[in-house]
Amino acid sequence: MKDRVLFIDTTHPLLERELERMGFNCSHYYGKNRQEVLDLLPDFEGVVIRSKIKLDAEALSHAGNLRFIARVGAGMENIDTDTAESKGIICLNAPEGNRDAVGEHAVGMLLVLLNHLCRADAEVRKGVWIREGNRGTEIMGKTLAIIGYGNMGSAFAEKLSGFGAKVIAYDKYKSGYGSSIVRETGMNEVFETADILSLHVPLTEETRGLVNREYLAKFRKPLILINTARGQCVNTSDLMDAIEAGTVSGAALDVLEYEKLSFENLDSEALPDAFRRLISSDKVILSPHIAGWTHESNEKMARVLVEKIGKITGKQ
Repeated sequence: MKDRVLFIDTTHPLLERELERMGFNCSHYYGKNRQEVLDLLPDFEGVVIRSKIKLDAEALSHAGNLRFIARVGAGMENIDTDTAESKGIICLNAPEGNRDAVGEHAVGMLLVLLNHLCRADAEVRKGVWIREGNRGTEIMGKTLAIIGYGNMGSAFAEKLSGFGAKVIAYDKYKSGYGSSIVRETGMNEVFETADILSLHVPLTEETRGLVNREYLAKFRKPLILINTARGQCVNTSDLMDAIEAGTVSGAALDVLEYEKLSFENLDSEALPDAFRRLISSDKVILSPHIAGWTHESNEKMARVLVEKIGKITGKQ
């Protein structure tokens, strides 16, 4: 059991290579059979995962020798961290590795949305040349509010620093993070002044459905919404109602409420009318949960986990 690490998901090869250099014996199980994973867990000191299965209380009850869980990503919602902690299992993630990717992607989606680039590109390819109808809107001078100021929120603020926007941020669980690029504020100011809202919060029971009809109704100005966090933080039906009513002028969504756990496709059997409204709107741009999914972040997340595993095991 000692010094054995089980890879349940594929990762950058650097992670396995470095762990083996540090003296770990690495094994793989890339199948989807949950019971087979549970049967394997007692034989390992560490587990490396992304999002394939939930390591819930039941799974962790099979992991009597587990010392650490390393998630190649930022969100920890597929791990019962409370149960893990009670069993002395250390839970690691790697938001430091994909923060820049998420920040850049959020800026990119915002620029595409504000300048109608998806629509304009499709029109030009059809020989349609519309300039006035595709007149863009600048970021400069707008008030951009960030909800959640951890690795992702702060990276987004850094990427925005040259655009001339007024950047404010609200984080319920942090304070004292104001700087030359962002001003710490409360939600009342966000509701009163925001032109653009960007979500950078984890998925918890508190944030599930955070952006709903009541939440959106509190904004004084028509809003642009960016979500690179988790799809279930936004109620899609309420968002589409607001877009169709004009109280939300556009949305850039890298994540969707209807994603399966693995984030690799949509659950086609559970798609309601709100999703069909979403994909037919030219006021919405979408990407398949790839904001943190760059070639560089893949390697950087591996390096972050190598460092963290080395620290907790003394194998640096």
